[in-house]
Amino acid sequence: MTYEMRASRTRPSRQNGYFKAGLARVPAGPGSWQTVENLELATLGWVHWHNIQRLQGYLGEIPPAEFEDTFYAGQTTSTQLVGIK
Repeated sequence: MTYEMRASRTRPSRQNGYFKAGLARVPAGPGSWQTVENLELATLGWVHWHNIQRLQGYLGEIPPAEFEDTFYAGQTTSTQLVGIK
């Protein structure tokens, strides 16, 4: 039994189409996997690439995870407790 990414019968969302197009290019196989586990591993690989390795033009050609880390590193936190009176 093989598992394939099939086109939706309804109009897919933009992100869903982007995901399917990207997953079809994963080295594990062009849209066909032998087991559900293989499909899950390919999906995890795509999510890792999308969040950790992909350079995002809107973020200054850096990966989204790096942008997020830089953003939160610049935030200051207060250790003062806030109470309700």
